[in-house]
Amino acid sequence: MSTDGAGKTVRRMLAEVVPGELFETGCQHGCQCQLDLEENTLAVDASNCAGDLAASADCRQSVVEYLADHEVESIVVRSNGLTYRYGRSQTAFLGAAGRFIELLGARNEQLKRAVARDPLEATAGFDRRLDDVADIALESGLLEAVEGYDRYADVFSPRVGIDIANYYVDRSIDETARLVDVRELETGSTARVYERADRLPLYDLDIVDLALSVAERGAVIDGYEAIAEGWVEGDRAASRAIERVSEGPVDPLLTAVLEKHTDGYGVLEDLFADPAVTDVYVTSPVTANPLRVDVDGRTMETNVHVTETGAKALASRVRRTSGRAFSRAKPTVDATARLANGRGLRIAGVTDPVASGTAFAFREQSSDRFTLPRLVANGTMSPAVAGFLSMAIERNAATLIAGTRGAGKTTLLGTLLYELPTETRTVIIEDTPELPVDPLHSVGRDVQALRTGTGEGPEIAPVDALRTALRLGDGALVVGEIRGEEARVLYEAMRVGANANAVLGTIHGDGAEEVYERVVSDLGVEPSSFGATDLVVTVQAYQTSDGRTRRVSRVEEVLGNGDDIWFEPLYELEGTEAAPTGRIDRGESRYVHAMAGPTEEYADVRRAIAERTDQLELLAEDGRTAPAEVAAAYANRE
Repeated sequence: MSTDGAGKTVRRMLAEVVPGELFETGCQHGCQCQLDLEENTLAVDASNCAGDLAASADCRQSVVEYLADHEVESIVVRSNGLTYRYGRSQTAFLGAAGRFIELLGARNEQLKRAVARDPLEATAGFDRRLDDVADIALESGLLEAVEGYDRYADVFSPRVGIDIANYYVDRSIDETARLVDVRELETGSTARVYERADRLPLYDLDIVDLALSVAERGAVIDGYEAIAEGWVEGDRAASRAIERVSEGPVDPLLTAVLEKHTDGYGVLEDLFADPAVTDVYVTSPVTANPLRVDVDGRTMETNVHVTETGAKALASRVRRTSGRAFSRAKPTVDATARLANGRGLRIAGVTDPVASGTAFAFREQSSDRFTLPRLVANGTMSPAVAGFLSMAIERNAATLIAGTRGAGKTTLLGTLLYELPTETRTVIIEDTPELPVDPLHSVGRDVQALRTGTGEGPEIAPVDALRTALRLGDGALVVGEIRGEEARVLYEAMRVGANANAVLGTIHGDGAEEVYERVVSDLGVEPSSFGATDLVVTVQAYQTSDGRTRRVSRVEEVLGNGDDIWFEPLYELEGTEAAPTGRIDRGESRYVHAMAGPTEEYADVRRAIAERTDQLELLAEDGRTAPAEVAAAYANRE
């Protein structure tokens, strides 16, 4: 450890066992804070002081006396590994006291000191005075600043963060807020949800980093320095760094906190530790906007703010983990990441010049956790829809999953891949990896993934990837999203029979009619080629009293005669879920006829669908919904 680092550690340890005020010695009024102006911010180094502007009169006096000669917009106090950020209104309170003592001049030194140390107490009764002091208090704005306040805890509620974290939290809670939920997270942090009048709910994150003792915080910060300086590298770097700077046994909590800020995604690790959080939004300019989250489909405002440095650190992390460019020259990025808890994230980012600063949308990749039994269990689809789709995919249906943004298209597509026969080779084409390739491998499926892009660098264009996929072996073909010229190649291959197995993909649109218009009118596919599609499955997101949720709203079969294409619903919404329309039971479904094997009749296919429906419903009722459990149950299929 460096000499400076050792000195900081000693001061932190002493501060933990010795009252902070004992350090406030050695100058005019006992404060040893170092004050510097950084642009429009007053930076206060309170390493040797309490640094608490609400509790420490000495520190408060130093700041007020400084503000008598300087105009600042904000105050940042650094003390014992924590950074306290005071905003405009709190800075203005102390600034008014500074202007008062500047205007008072040499007329009353005792009053100047009293106002600098304790503006609330010193100004008591000023509103009843009829002298020049009252005039100065009014002119400086001090009377207005102190009005309505009885204690400093009401004046000062700084945003707090650990020095290495590049974020800070607002600990103030609106008096009208009503606590409705408390969530203990596996990271050691706690989340509290508050309902607020006329505002979004508040997702208040009590981060474990801020609950550490001074000595524990010092160990994490010194461990961070050890990694940053290259003194500790390689596997288990966080654990070995904590071991290097600590004398006793390594505390797993300290290792986890350090790992979060060195090898992880920082505060995102805490937010996504809540299983109910599906999205986190970092909106630019980050200094003006708190993070927002989607929790069980409800958008909430958090008490977490990212610094400009933090936004740049996130951008660097995304570049490093994805291998994709993200800069002014290429100001957008679409990538994936995996958190320490194993949850996958889809990342969309923008930066200058297309946005005022750097912004991100982080969304969980949930498709690796879902199976058809699980979607039945959580109400996304009825057992009848699940049974039909299972049989259709198993029997090589050419299927498009349609829906608007966030409807769950990719989740359903990834889920249906488990329904392909175990011996089927599957080639997946997608620009950003989202489909459950690794989970499919883990249950013995033969899946080859191809990553596409703009055609620059090591990536290949979607059209070239599709042509390559058609040569990679006979089997199912999966296109993560159909949105460009590759659509013509795909449909030509389907039309001439170059791929006789299942073809699956997602596409933006609400229902078969919209999908047809997009594919034919926008993407240039011939209507007769579109006729090679068997099914269009539409998913939608909708709001309930319990939050936002998703469902399969329609299953339509594609019918055609040359360029004449039309659609018939097999399942459509009835109440809150899609139900059979009766076409299959009446023997009217052309696709069910086409599903029949050489020795089967239409009735045999209907019976097989009913048996599959019963199997999936039983798995859902028994709670056997994990990929491994479902794969084991499917092994008994004929």
